[in-house]
Amino acid sequence: MRDLRQEMMQINMLNFSRLVRTLALISIIAMAINPSVANDTWWHLRAGQEILERGEILKSDPFSLTRQGQPWIYPGWLSQVVLFRVFDWFSYAGLNIFTGVMIVIAFIFVWRVLEGRDLLKAFLLLLAVSASSVYWSARPQIISFALSGVTIFLLERWRNGKIRDLWFFPLVMILWVNVHGGFAIGFLFVGLYLISKLIDVAIELIDDRTRFTDIWQEQGKYITTGILVSLVSLVAVILNPNGAVMLIYPFKTISIQALQNYIAEWQTPDFHGRETLPFLAMFFMTWISLALSRRKIIAVDVLIPLVLGYLSLTAGRNIALFSLAALPILFRHASSITDHVISKIKPGEDFSESLMRVLNWTLLILFIVAASLKIAKELPDEINAERVQDQIPVEAFELIEREQFTGELFNSYNWGGYVVWELYPEYLSFVDGRTDLFGDEILDQYFNIWLAGSGWEQELMRWDIQLVMIEPHAPLTQALKGSGWIIQFEDSRAVVFTSPPK
Repeated sequence: MRDLRQEMMQINMLNFSRLVRTLALISIIAMAINPSVANDTWWHLRAGQEILERGEILKSDPFSLTRQGQPWIYPGWLSQVVLFRVFDWFSYAGLNIFTGVMIVIAFIFVWRVLEGRDLLKAFLLLLAVSASSVYWSARPQIISFALSGVTIFLLERWRNGKIRDLWFFPLVMILWVNVHGGFAIGFLFVGLYLISKLIDVAIELIDDRTRFTDIWQEQGKYITTGILVSLVSLVAVILNPNGAVMLIYPFKTISIQALQNYIAEWQTPDFHGRETLPFLAMFFMTWISLALSRRKIIAVDVLIPLVLGYLSLTAGRNIALFSLAALPILFRHASSITDHVISKIKPGEDFSESLMRVLNWTLLILFIVAASLKIAKELPDEINAERVQDQIPVEAFELIEREQFTGELFNSYNWGGYVVWELYPEYLSFVDGRTDLFGDEILDQYFNIWLAGSGWEQELMRWDIQLVMIEPHAPLTQALKGSGWIIQFEDSRAVVFTSPPK
C-alpha cells in the first residue's frame, strides 16, 4: 500500500512538472506575440522586396539621397527576404507570429540546459523573457536573438561534457552571417566560455596538489575543441555574398560615434521606465545568487554576468543578450539555494490523484484560453495599423504622396525607414536606420540640421532640400518657421514644410 502511494505521488509530481513546462511555454508564446513593427522594419521590408524583384543582393544604396549609389554592405539580406515574404503573404499577423517564434526558439534552447526544479525554472525563465522584451521587433535582430539562444545551448552542452556538440556552431555561423551583423555575438559567447575555461585551468594549476598533465588530460579536449571550432567559424563567416570583408563589419558598426551619442538603443538604458525593471531584478538576483550559492563558482559564472552586465548598462540593446546568457548561471546558483531551503521543509499532506488531475487540467485550460484571447487581440491589421500610427505620422506621409511636392526631402531619422517603404522611389530618405551605411559623416550632418546648428541652411541648400518632414519639437521646426518656409501640414506629431518661393 505504501509503495502504491509513493508511485501515485511520483505520477502526480510528473503531471505537475509537465503542467509547469506547458504553462511556461504557453506564457512565453503569449508574451512574445505582440505588434512587432518598428521604425526600422520598413526599410528591411523594402530591401527584401527589391532583392526579390531584382533577383540579386543589393550591394549599393538605392534608397537614400545622401548615399545614393554608394557601396552598401549589409549581412541581413536573407532575413530581409524572409521578412518581406512573411509580410507580403500574411500581413502584420505574419510578422507578429514570426517574431514570436524566434523568441520562443531562443528560450526553448536555453530551457533545455537548465536542470532542476521546474517551478523555479519556469519563474526565472519568464523573468528573463520579460527582461528581453525591450529588444523584440520584426527586424533581423530577432533572428540573431534566436541564434544567440542556440549558441548558449551549444556552449552549455560543451561545458557539461558534450564536447562534439560545439561543432554545430560553424553551421550556425553560416546562417547567422547571412541574416544579421550580430553574428559577432556568437564569437563573443564562445570567447567568454573559452576564456573562462582557461581561467579555471589556471586556477587549478596554481594549486600545488594538481599536476599539469592531469589537468590537460581532463580539460585539454575542451580547450582544443573550442579553439578549433572558433577558427573554423571564422572561415564560415566568409560564406556570404560579401566575402571576407564581413569579418570587419561588426567593428565598423560599433565604431560609429553617432550611435552612442544619439540613438536610444545604443545608449545607457532609462531606468526610470518600468520596462527595465525585469532586467534590474535579474541582474541583482544573479549576483545575489552567486554570493549565497552553495555550489562551486567557476569562471564563466562570473565572467558572463560581468561582461554582459556591463554591455547592458552601456547600451540597452544588449539587455536581451544578458537575459539569455545569464539565465543558466542564475538558475544553477539560485537552485542550489532553494534546494537547500526546500530540503528542510517537511512535506504536507498530498492531494488525491483525481483532484490533482482536475486542478492541473483546469489551470491548463484557463491558461490556453487566456493566451489565445491575448494573441488573437494582437493579430488584426487594425490593431497593428494603430501601432504604426503611434510611431509614424501617417497623415503627413499621405499628404506628401498625394501632393507630390517637388524637390528633395529632409526627413526625421525615426521616419526614414517608412520613407523608404512608402515614398520610394519618388522620394529618397535623407537618413534612416542604416547607420552602418551613413556613418558619422552623414549622421552628424543630419543631427546638426535637426538641431538647427551652425550652417544648417547651407546644408539644406547643398542637398537641394525643398521639402522637410520633422517633429514639432525639433529646433529645426522653429528655425524653418522663422525663415519663411511654408507649412503644408501640422499636427502634434509632424510638420511638413516646403521651401519659400525664390
